[in-house]
Amino acid sequence: MEIILKQDVENVGHKNEIVTVKDGYANNYLIPRGMAIMATPSAKKMYEEIARQRAHKEEKEKEKAEELAKQLEGLNLVIGAKTSSKGKIFGSINTLQIAEELRNQGIEVDRKNIEIKDEPIKEVGTYTATIKLHREVSRDITFEVKGE
Repeated sequence: MEIILKQDVENVGHKNEIVTVKDGYANNYLIPRGMAIMATPSAKKMYEEIARQRAHKEEKEKEKAEELAKQLEGLNLVIGAKTSSKGKIFGSINTLQIAEELRNQGIEVDRKNIEIKDEPIKEVGTYTATIKLHREVSRDITFEVKGE
């Protein structure tokens, strides 16, 4: 069954996309929860008009994300944390501290768009995080955790 998604659905598609899913999944889950509508001919025409208007806006957002990605390329983050004499951190480093340090550097990134690969971080060292700036643009950054 062809449906038009009204919001992003993980492992299915993004908002305003026409996708094909199994009938039961569409009729029993997506449509009743307001996540999708059936792709009738009139709905498809409306979707095409929305897609045309949205394409220009989407291109601008992607350009902004690519500019931000260029700023992140040469960035060196150092995050301070209280540590024991053996180098263990009291608590752990999470996305909130990374987002805060990026904000101090003049880059605004929502902490929900940051993913730490070696989570949880409980020791001093160098780690990697992925920042999703756009659905097509993401960057890996390295950051160093030092004891204070």
